[in-house]
Amino acid sequence: MKSLVVSGYKSTELGIFKENDPRVAFIKAAIEKRLTSFIEQGLEWVIITGQLGVEMWTAEVVLDLKENHDINSALVPPFENQEKRWPDPLKEKYQELTFIVDFFQPLYKGDYKGPYQFQAKNKWLVEKSDGCIILMDEDNPGSNKYLYDIAKEKEGYQIDLITPMDLEDIVEEIRMKDPDYWG
Repeated sequence: MKSLVVSGYKSTELGIFKENDPRVAFIKAAIEKRLTSFIEQGLEWVIITGQLGVEMWTAEVVLDLKENHDINSALVPPFENQEKRWPDPLKEKYQELTFIVDFFQPLYKGDYKGPYQFQAKNKWLVEKSDGCIILMDEDNPGSNKYLYDIAKEKEGYQIDLITPMDLEDIVEEIRMKDPDYWG
């Protein structure tokens, strides 16, 4: 696998409204664990659209992984100025990211025009990648459902879900690394 899309819930879908929420560290650890495994198997590109939540956290994880691994990142938003209505600190983070990633190009020129842009984005992501990692609970897929459904239609496309159970495992792994856990 050479290219992989990473997506998942928006931060608001997870009830996370602050970047310093402790749950973010667990989510990032789960993403890092999966990405590291794929990188060790030859992964070259991680593709995100830059939506708030899992995708922005993935961008941060990939930037950290670049310090020790040969991995590239692509930011392909569905349209220009997707961050226009975001809070200023998140806007700044996104805009900085557009300069740091290895590839940046919106799919559509101009601002949001309609839901067809999101549909086209999901189709494009699946067409241009070999697989995906989606942080999702299949019983409550949220907006992830659309990408997941398209990914399931593509023959031979690898779908790797990070489930609530996987997150619980990461939390436990991190807790067990704390010496106070055993004391």
